[in-house]
Parts: sequence; structure tokens; C-alpha cells
Amino acid sequence: MNVHLVDGTYELFRFFHVVPSTRDTGGLEVGAVRGVVASLLGMIERGVTHIGVATDHVVESFRNELWPGYKTGEGIEPELASQFPILEEAIAAMGIVVWPMTEFEADDALASAAARASEDRRVARVIICTPDKDLSQCVSGTRILQLDRRSNVVRNAADVEKKFGVRPESIPDYLALVGDSSDGYPGLPGWGAKSAATVLARYGHVEQVPDDSAEWDVTVRGAAKLAATLAEYRELAGLFRDLATLRTTVPLFGTVDELEWRGPGPTWERMCERLGTPGLARKAEQLVATLGRH
Repeated sequence: MNVHLVDGTYELFRFFHVVPSTRDTGGLEVGAVRGVVASLLGMIERGVTHIGVATDHVVESFRNELWPGYKTGEGIEPELASQFPILEEAIAAMGIVVWPMTEFEADDALASAAARASEDRRVARVIICTPDKDLSQCVSGTRILQLDRRSNVVRNAADVEKKFGVRPESIPDYLALVGDSSDGYPGLPGWGAKSAATVLARYGHVEQVPDDSAEWDVTVRGAAKLAATLAEYRELAGLFRDLATLRTTVPLFGTVDELEWRGPGPTWERMCERLGTPGLARKAEQLVATLGRH
């Protein structure tokens, strides 16, 4: 079996910016919810059997306590933020497992679910559905993959290394050096993508990089200055790496059997009425009939 893990936060943002505004029966904005739900049902229609969706029920997490500049919900359009609880309710009504995260982030849930699913020998592939570079650290060989559903690009470990210049396990170190503006931490002064990739391709992790550039077994422009910066800010680099490191032990499910889609729940039809999507209700019924063995 293949297990698909979907970044619900990314999907909601994606559809919010491309679909027309739509109100539910109570006057609330649900355009993006409709888009995500239709997309998930389309995945099942195309043969996906085991699926879980993670969302950021609240944007803030434990990382905000570690770094004051870490991302918050500030600046998110109210009509986007208001759709998160509706999306979570709709996904659950579909019969798809959803993980609304509060203390941790959706990315942590995806990383934990991938780690848990990969322990099951019955699982041929774990496919993490998100373009987020943070999740590249979870990719392993050709078994745990990353899928950008918008471009339909799939990345294995070799693809991650080709894209970033470092192996998946070095992605947190890479982000610690270059920073991640979307998450709100700046990286170290002077370090860029090329220098970080060159050094980490050789040493793997920031703590293994020598303080003295004369000891570096690579050639990097401005190496002396970069080494001095790293030596000065090693503690900060460690903090940034901690921010970038996804947690893989968040308890989400017991076995992958819990992720198998067996059809919508009893509130699905009512949810479709609320969203104004009777076609999705009928499609789900047809899928249940087609996949009668589930």
C-alpha cells in the first residue's frame, strides 16, 4: 500500500488564492474549503486508499517560545483563517483522518506520520504532499517521497540533494545557515544557498564544520569570513536548526490501517449541503459503491 500525507494548511492557502469567493448557508466564506475537499476526493477517485491530512489549527506553536520572530497568524486574511475549522470539520465528515495541530505544527504532524507509517513493512511508499522545503528533511531513499501536487513533481532523496545541494538529513542545517523568511528566522550573516550547500555537502551538520576555514576540505568564496561568522554564531545556528527540525514523535495514530478511507461519515451529506456541493456528496457515494470492498 501507499500512504499519502497531505499538508492541509498549504492546500487551504493554495485554493484561497485561486478559487472564487463562495459563502456557505450561514454566510461564511468557504471557497477554499470547497477546493480542498474536491481535491482530496479527487485523490481517492484516482486510487489513493490510505490518507491523512494535517492542518495548523492555530499558527503559533512551541517554536514561538524559542524564537520571538517566529511566524504567527498576524497578516493572514480573516476570511482565510476562518476556514481552518470548517476545513477540519469537512475533512472529518469525508471520512478522512485529519490532525488539527496546536502545540506542534502541521509539518511536525506530517513528519511524525511519515516516520510512523514507514515502520510498517506493508507500506511500499509514503508520499508527503507538499512543496514545503522543510519536509524535504523527511525524504528517505525512494520510499518516503515528497510530492508537489500543483506541479506534479515527485522528489526522492537524490532529487532533494540535486535541488538543494545537500542530503535530506542536512536540510535543517541548510535552513539554519540560509534562513527561512516564511518561518521568520534570518539565518547567519553572509551565508547563502551556494556556500551552505558546498560546506554541508562535505560536513553534513553545522557542528561538524571546523571553526578555521583553513581546515575546510572545500573551496568556498569568502571562506574565512563565513567561518568566523559561524564560529561567532554557533549557538544561534543551533537554535535555528532546532526551529527547522521537524518533530517525528507526535502521537497521531496506532497503525496505518486507521488511515484507510472507507467512505464518508454520517455528517457528510449535511456538510455538502452547507458548502453547496451536492455533486461531491454523490461522487463520494459512487466511490463507496465502486470500492465496495472497503
